[in-house]
Amino acid sequence: MNILYQLNDDDCFFPPADRADDEGLLAFGGDLSPQRLLNAYANGIFPWYSDDEPLLWWSLNPRLVIRPGEMKISKSLRHRLKSGRYEVRIDTNFREVMLHCAQTPRKGQDGTWIVDEMVDAYCRMHELGYAHSFETYENDELVGGLYGLSIGKAFFGESMFHTTTDASKVAFYHLHQFLSANRFKLIDCQQETGHLKSLGAYAIPRSEYLAELKTLTAAPTLVGNWSKADWQLVQVHIEQPETVRFRYYEI
Repeated sequence: MNILYQLNDDDCFFPPADRADDEGLLAFGGDLSPQRLLNAYANGIFPWYSDDEPLLWWSLNPRLVIRPGEMKISKSLRHRLKSGRYEVRIDTNFREVMLHCAQTPRKGQDGTWIVDEMVDAYCRMHELGYAHSFETYENDELVGGLYGLSIGKAFFGESMFHTTTDASKVAFYHLHQFLSANRFKLIDCQQETGHLKSLGAYAIPRSEYLAELKTLTAAPTLVGNWSKADWQLVQVHIEQPETVRFRYYEI
């Protein structure tokens, strides 16, 4: 028997992430407001749903992560980086990166979880300085990129895309370099894929991930536009009371 929690509309709190079922599903309902999203990610939870579903919240077990400073760079990628074929920009075209990610076919997936409501919500997080994009250009055309959220010393990768060879890997390399230079400790990759594993990602138990996250998200957050070094260190206020009552359903 699994339990599915219903979020309250009058607050932004979540049940503990370790109560998610075997597939990682924890709760439904609520909204995509900035404070709820900050609370979710800081507590190891993220939204993932389709147009024909309610708003669903997940915490996967195990969790795929990569450490800044531990990216695997293949010979072909190293050659690509030295070739000068691509230009990488940061935080200049966030919405377009999201839209490209939404339109990219995914093996084993019918449709996309990056629905219009998600695009608007994460663009709002970008405007507030918490969400960031790394973009790869060829001849001034957007050909690859990724986006995600930053809290404390953790970066939560959401999605990436490419239309030309290695364009998303080049964007990831520059993300990795930026995070390493700014002493981030963790890149959350959510679920396991061969593409991410080839870059050095590996799975850890959810319990280990949640324990580490508690420390990392307590550190000040680099808030602002990362391309211009126009940022400030902000202590993000994350609330998670010891006891909150939620309606729940047995499924």
